[in-house]
Amino acid sequence: MSELWAFLQKGGALMVPILAFSVVALMVFLERLWALRPNRVIPRDFVALIRRKVHEDRAAEALTLCEGNPSTASAVLASGLRYAGRPREVIKEAFEEVGRIEVTHLSRFLEVLGTIAAVAPLLGLLGTVVGMIEVFRTVVAESGGAAGPVNPGSLANGIWAALMTTAAGLSAAIPAFIGYKYLLSRVDRFALEMEEICLGLLDLLAGAGPVVRAADEGAGE
Repeated sequence: MSELWAFLQKGGALMVPILAFSVVALMVFLERLWALRPNRVIPRDFVALIRRKVHEDRAAEALTLCEGNPSTASAVLASGLRYAGRPREVIKEAFEEVGRIEVTHLSRFLEVLGTIAAVAPLLGLLGTVVGMIEVFRTVVAESGGAAGPVNPGSLANGIWAALMTTAAGLSAAIPAFIGYKYLLSRVDRFALEMEEICLGLLDLLAGAGPVVRAADEGAGE
């Protein structure tokens, strides 16, 4: 801990926001990694069950199952199941509308990672520039503004400390950028898979009868 504190002090004040960005990036990545689990987004067994219900012309049961399931796939599938028996365009529009909303939810906080990946190196570069300005200001102050020999050790030590913020900024930005691209590709893969599932059910739902639940039947009687 003491070594870390000494490192931060050497790098200057801009090391603090860079460190804060690193912590935020790690928290966002872990949260999104947990939220984007396959069983939470598109549970395979559940989707297979819904497909079987639809194939058996039991759309009402499939809709009830979807409404009781917390996954992303269930929300999208339920939007189309509610329009079973309606024209194909109506069902497709329902799928697409809810699908866009759900993909937006899956992408939540990802732009935070992208922003950190872009800003952290700039903060590091700013810290280095400020540090270099301070180094040369000190050199000029020590020499009294006159041309003369400069202590190489002192100059090298100042430059070394100034470059630390650039290294820290890149160390925060590179993992954040890799995590951002990885999670983005994961969301895209889920979106494509969800689209394929909906397209596979679209014609079946368009040719099915309207959804009539047991409660609706009782009310009709």
